[in-house]
Amino acid sequence: MRPAILGHDTRNELVKRGRTLEYFTIGWNSLEAVIAIAAGIAAGSIALISFGVDSVIESSSGAVLLWRLSVGEEKERLALKLVGISLIVLALYVAFDAIKSLIYQEQPEESYVGIALAIVSLIIMPLLAREKRKVAAKLNSRALHADSKQTDICAYLSAILLGGLLLNALFGWWWADPIAALIMIPIIAKEGVEALQGKTCCDDEC
Repeated sequence: MRPAILGHDTRNELVKRGRTLEYFTIGWNSLEAVIAIAAGIAAGSIALISFGVDSVIESSSGAVLLWRLSVGEEKERLALKLVGISLIVLALYVAFDAIKSLIYQEQPEESYVGIALAIVSLIIMPLLAREKRKVAAKLNSRALHADSKQTDICAYLSAILLGGLLLNALFGWWWADPIAALIMIPIIAKEGVEALQGKTCCDDEC
């Protein structure tokens, strides 16, 4: 499918909207990272700390896309690779923390702050990812599309975090979160590899 030809003013408006979405991504994920890491340390929750680190990576991805929207299309492939690297780093970190949690049978305390944070993130992230995909399709930006997939992954991890925290709080099932995190690793790694190869799972839509 060939991309639509955009006028100069229309393209500038789309780039401006893309920047606004990335500014929001950086701001929200920075706040999310601070809350998650602080709550994780207080509760001894590896899941919460890992979620906070994911938010740091998501903020970095947003900064990469801001740079890409500023320098123009000639840096598209480099921006896409930087997004891919951040996804691979995330996959490795989640794997490390999940395996470590299972080996040492780390049992976190209840964290109602973490539960509330996961619920809010689970609402915001899918909406943010959808808006990024709309702009990416109109700009024909594979890097912005890849970044939207990372935002989707953040939503998946929010669901994992929420499930793990609730199961631990209600039933004492400490192992639920690391098992769910391990299931997510192939999805994260797949998106990272595709971004490094210069493509996304939905190239035809771009």
